[in-house]
Parts: sequence; structure tokens; C-alpha cells
Amino acid sequence: MPIYLVRHAKAGERRTWDGDDIDRPLSSAGWRQSAALAERLARKDPSVLLSSPYVRCVQTLEPLGLAIDVPVTIEQRLCEDEPFEPVLDLLGEVPDRAVLCSHGDIIPATIRALVRRGMDVVSEPEWRKASVWVVKRSARGRFSRAKAWPPPGAS
Repeated sequence: MPIYLVRHAKAGERRTWDGDDIDRPLSSAGWRQSAALAERLARKDPSVLLSSPYVRCVQTLEPLGLAIDVPVTIEQRLCEDEPFEPVLDLLGEVPDRAVLCSHGDIIPATIRALVRRGMDVVSEPEWRKASVWVVKRSARGRFSRAKAWPPPGAS
């Protein structure tokens, strides 16, 4: 069964944001991406929505949460600039069809760690904002295969 790892959608520029980076919101383009992600992921019948506490991650999943009537739950292990090993533990704990939203450092580190543990990647890697990794987990909890979806509207 799949688990979906979402990189947050486009946010305002970090260098022009005055506040704490945890509070930096999605840009207009990011809100369009999050709406498109919601449309696509809602068809996958998500079980839970877990997000880094960063506003841009929570906002990326909010349209999906509204569409399927499932709340977005904060998960500290998905934070930016944190080690990826706790995310590996989290992947083993979440139910099938969980959707997790994190950052551009955590997702590549997690995917690379799963590859080192034997997971096959059956698509080109995709790391852009609003990309989604579909990670297949066997009934025995082994991560066997993954593929990446490009961001909505990307070719």
C-alpha cells in the first residue's frame, strides 16, 4: 500500500520574509499547487494527513483536508533541518495511504536512505516544490518501490 510524501508547495521568498521562517506562508502559486494536489490526492482516499509544523507545509495539505474532511496533524519529525532517521521510523508507524508533507532537505534524505535499504525508484527523481513521492510498503513493512510525481502543472 502506498504512502505519499509531499514537498510543500511554493512559498514566498525566504530572503524577503521578515518573520520567523516557520511562519512563512504559501505564495499565490503555492496555493494553486496545493489545490491541484488536493484534487489528485483526494482520489487516493488518504487515511491521515501529517505535516511539518511550518505554515507552508500545513497550508499545502489544508485544501486536501477540507476536501476529504480529515484534519492536518502536526508531526515534529517532519521539520526542516532535522535528521531524517526519525522520518524513517514515522514511515513505519503511519497507516496505509498516509499523506506526509515536509521539506526539500528531509524528503531527499529519506528517499536516499530507503534506496540504501533496498527500495527501487521506478521514475526519475523529483525534488521540486509540490512534488509527491509515492512509496509502496509491503504488508511486512518493507519499502519496496517508489515513484515521483512532478509538481502540478510541470511537464
